[in-house]
Amino acid sequence: MKKNVLFIILILFIPLFTFAQDIDSQLKDAKKIEGFFTFYWNEAKGKVFLEVKELGQEFLYYPSLAQGLGSNDIGLDRGRLSDEHILKFERLGNKIMMMEPNYKFRAITNDPLEKKAVEESFAKSILFGFEILKSTDGLFVIDFTPFLLRDALGAAKDISSTKQGNYSFDLSRSGVYAPMCKSFPKNTEFQAVITLGGSGAGNYLSEVAPNTDFVTMHQHHSFVKLPEPGFKPREYDARIGYGGIEFYDYSSPINEPIVKKFTSRHRLQKKDPSAAMSEAVEPIVYYLDSGVPEPIRSALFEGATWWNQAFEAAGYKNAFQVKMLPADADPMDVRYNLVQWVHRSTRGWSYGTSVIDPRTGEILKGKVTLGSLRVRQDYMLAQGLAGDFSPGKSDSLMNKLALDRLKQLSAHEIGHTLGLPHNYISSIQGRASVMDYPHPLVFLNNGKVDLSEAYAMGIGDYDKTSITWGYQDFPKNVDEKAELERIVKNMFRKNQQFLTDQDARPDGSVHPQTHLWDNGSDATDELKRLMELRNHVLKNFDEKKIPQNAPMATLEEVFVPMYMFHRYQVQASSKSIGGAFYTNALNGDLQKTYVPVDAVAQRKSLSVLLETVQPEFLAVPKQLLTLIPPRPFRYPANPKETFKRHTGMSFDVLSPAESAAQLTLSLMLEPRRASRLSTQQIYDKNLPPLSEVLTKMTNSIIKNESLSKNNYLGQIKRVVAEIYITELKKLTNDAVVNLEAKSNVMAELKDLETYFTKNQAILGGFGLYINNLIKNTDAAIDKKSFFIAPDGQPIDQDYDWLDCGN
Repeated sequence: MKKNVLFIILILFIPLFTFAQDIDSQLKDAKKIEGFFTFYWNEAKGKVFLEVKELGQEFLYYPSLAQGLGSNDIGLDRGRLSDEHILKFERLGNKIMMMEPNYKFRAITNDPLEKKAVEESFAKSILFGFEILKSTDGLFVIDFTPFLLRDALGAAKDISSTKQGNYSFDLSRSGVYAPMCKSFPKNTEFQAVITLGGSGAGNYLSEVAPNTDFVTMHQHHSFVKLPEPGFKPREYDARIGYGGIEFYDYSSPINEPIVKKFTSRHRLQKKDPSAAMSEAVEPIVYYLDSGVPEPIRSALFEGATWWNQAFEAAGYKNAFQVKMLPADADPMDVRYNLVQWVHRSTRGWSYGTSVIDPRTGEILKGKVTLGSLRVRQDYMLAQGLAGDFSPGKSDSLMNKLALDRLKQLSAHEIGHTLGLPHNYISSIQGRASVMDYPHPLVFLNNGKVDLSEAYAMGIGDYDKTSITWGYQDFPKNVDEKAELERIVKNMFRKNQQFLTDQDARPDGSVHPQTHLWDNGSDATDELKRLMELRNHVLKNFDEKKIPQNAPMATLEEVFVPMYMFHRYQVQASSKSIGGAFYTNALNGDLQKTYVPVDAVAQRKSLSVLLETVQPEFLAVPKQLLTLIPPRPFRYPANPKETFKRHTGMSFDVLSPAESAAQLTLSLMLEPRRASRLSTQQIYDKNLPPLSEVLTKMTNSIIKNESLSKNNYLGQIKRVVAEIYITELKKLTNDAVVNLEAKSNVMAELKDLETYFTKNQAILGGFGLYINNLIKNTDAAIDKKSFFIAPDGQPIDQDYDWLDCGN
């Protein structure tokens, strides 16, 4: 009996013995790579085995894309970073768990029990579980391959969310990419070839994938040793812009905010903090992608170096440096701050992101993505403004504008990776920041377009202030809080201010000086100036704007941004109507909190905006009507770069007017703006009420004789009238609009109905159509839409505002 029991025990242990032998054999046949994490690469098995030495030791992990998809609309760019995670390995029975602690909720205290109470109150996350294959004296070996071979960035979800098909991870067509798996003292890098299989590919995906059944990219995994102590987090100040981290601190006294906000910054220290000018202990170095061609490379390099001017203003000598990325360097390696040149099938945003220590806000890696096609759009803008492809003419002026814009772009995106968000009010402060979106400053001198001051060169004064506030290294005997306040007060004395995306991007935003792609201290005066410039450019627009032997139909691509040249200044001027000045004031700093735009400025904006919807302004010049033929074979129109058409292949002579008028009127009658107009007399009885604005719009758009004329200008007038009445109808059914505004709009519509009934004999069928439109159901009106203008900005991809560049 005892022999039988012993025999059974031996039989049970045979698989374990064999299994242990198998692991030892696989490790013996594998290549051992030592570093921050030591791992084994068994090429025959296609597996990575990882040594886990220190349980409970935290480290940083983030995935990224080493090779991307190439579609702006879907995203998934080469070099795209995903979120950072602080992780640690913990043992749970026969498994090693990859655990993510919860740093959203903390207790910044020396009391361990107080910390424990917070830790146990909120969930943690186990990202992955690994079976222990081998255990020796506290060292564990796990099969790390399944963690590497997965869709870590959620690429399949991105494809699905953009309605480009249904895809999932295909393990059979994925594998570890050993040449880019490396380990260093402070970081370990892995790379894998991943394939998504699926069906139902949309147009965006079909444009870039050679076979839409299988989409293959390279996915990178970075494991990083957390920084050594010594970085001092800097508390956030809403008056000067910095991105950063925030968390709940449950050890906060009850008379202090529980949510703590800190800025994101690189670690930078002076060798001599007491010196007015000092070298850095370790400078910030950015590397430029060696795959950038000339002359673009030199432009990007120069723009990047501008930031050293800001750090010099903060008292650092040569603390910000730019170098070319070595040919053998891995751009995904966390050790390289990188400016990467990325190609897509269509133009799109450039952007700057960072790898950040979630505990402190310290930036560990800055990563800039520059879309390569944007420079061609800038060249085309110059082409429309001042291009002349007559024989013997040079395009040097167009090249210069495009390259000057790239210098700005390089500086702007690097600014994001230094921690800085957009500052959209700086354009009214003498172009004080590269963190604004710069519209070319173009003048008309002696009948010629002058591009000599199109873009500012060098870093802005506000940028110097913000870097000084964020990166100044104060001596130990200095009151840091007082010194930071002094920098902010000095900023106020220079009339510098910070307002960002939430203040500028929404169509219904309030501040009259905070805009994208604008110029001038007075938005309406600048709009008037640009209208005159636009008229000059269109009057002189002809076939010489495109190269010899280019299809004449491609003239439309150059024509579009010229026709819509006023678009961003229209948006800027519209904010004066029902607008107000304000700052990110703190209690006690004596900054203005909310001051409505004065009545004169509001009425001036209303008057000039109405000029932009007059037929004479909207009409396409006669010399152009016969210059743009239907598209030739293999030259399809890009729907994002050309005007949409009611007329099929033929150029639609009314479509540009429809697009431009829709832009202006939708801004003037934006629901939140209408609501503010209906109540702003509470602040000041002299401010124009909504009823006055509507009366002036109706008189300008509807109540004049040109509405009944049956010529080109009369047809444009009727298109504008239809848009205006439709926008009014939409206001009455919009939940955002307040009661007072809806009442005003209903009264105006009733007046219009009476007007069209009274003038039925003169207006004919159009009068019948409009009266029917006024009486139409709200549901039918909500579905009604008009052609919108082709994209002007890089085509939107809904990146986070703080990351999105230009």
